[in-house]
Amino acid sequence: MLMTLIQVALGGAIGASCRYLSGVAASRILGFGFPYGTLFVNVVGSFLMGVLVVTLAKKGGNHLAPFLMVGMLGGFTTFSSFSLDAVFLFERGEVGLAAFYVIVSVVVSIAALMAGLFLTRGIFA
Repeated sequence: MLMTLIQVALGGAIGASCRYLSGVAASRILGFGFPYGTLFVNVVGSFLMGVLVVTLAKKGGNHLAPFLMVGMLGGFTTFSSFSLDAVFLFERGEVGLAAFYVIVSVVVSIAALMAGLFLTRGIFA
């Protein structure tokens, strides 16, 4: 368990660093008017999650999943895990549950962010 935690932590540090650098590069290249960096890491991270799920399963590399999938991709973008969960629900035939998960995750997460902003701004006002 401790080694798995170390793998996740190391992968997370690498993934988060890559996310930061991607955001800086996107802003410098494309400007600051749109969250290009976030869009980039969400799309690339989701693509890589799909590649890794199949590759690790086919090549017997599931022992690398904590480092690569949870750690690196989790640090790079949690959207990749969200995407994988939604697709697995869909593939299991639970289309309604997949749609519910996607809608609730997006709407409730944005609402929670807005609540956090509202409450914290009130404290510091």
